[in-house]
Amino acid sequence: MRLGLLVSGGLGAEILIKIGEIHDIVFVFTDRLSSEIQDYANLHSIPIFVGNPRNESTSTFIKDKSIDVLVSVNYLYIIDNQLIGHPSKFAINIHGSLLPKYRGRTPHVWAIINNESETGITAHVIDEGCDTGPILEQIQVRIESEDTGNLILEKYKKLYFPILKDVLTKIESGSYQLTQQDDSLATYFGKRTPEDGQINWNWQRERIRNWVRAQAFPYPGAFCYLNGKKLIIDELVFVERGFHFDQPNGQIVSVNPILVKTPNGVVQLKQVRPFDQTIHIGDILN
Repeated sequence: MRLGLLVSGGLGAEILIKIGEIHDIVFVFTDRLSSEIQDYANLHSIPIFVGNPRNESTSTFIKDKSIDVLVSVNYLYIIDNQLIGHPSKFAINIHGSLLPKYRGRTPHVWAIINNESETGITAHVIDEGCDTGPILEQIQVRIESEDTGNLILEKYKKLYFPILKDVLTKIESGSYQLTQQDDSLATYFGKRTPEDGQINWNWQRERIRNWVRAQAFPYPGAFCYLNGKKLIIDELVFVERGFHFDQPNGQIVSVNPILVKTPNGVVQLKQVRPFDQTIHIGDILN
């Protein structure tokens, strides 16, 4: 089939290369930082649009480039109706959740934070809403107790090409099935920034642990402050240690190892990023 690809980053480059071996890539849209995608497109003489597509130059770029399917994988930009309606069959996206749950940005991170036991990826038709189009196919992914946001993303990466290949095969043969999303079951989570990672030590320790592992290295990391200096935590575990209920949450109760009091138990800061300040028993993290 004739495809248009909307792709960004390393995952987008991998999809572009693999799908290009099976189908005819008519054009590519990407962002300015995705140099690998730009290099591949230029090497193979594939017309490429670099930058935000929500402007009038988009229609000029695509008007003489007919396609059967528009594919969006890890793309950074919101697309408008002229792109959605351009393919003769479908515009499709691969989303990192089991829709209709976790519509929106960084769904795998939110799934860990919310203590979900499973997540997954969904191939769905793109419509005017945010991740609201009919579902073509889904693959479930278990969230293990030690999984970080990055580990879940690595699991996803192994599944993106197989699900896309399968969906395109079904579209080409006409054997696909569309399942409408049940909006009454939908949840939506917004974009996260590094500044959103601050720990609230008044949370139950289970939520704090999920918060930490969801954002662990190489992500920006969950953090707190000690005397105004940022402390980034990449691993936190539960320990058996007594405490008094009226001790402040976030109080350091041991330095070696670093143990911190929470409302329902003590946790150990097992892995922290370099920190140029001495920690003392009785210090308060906030």
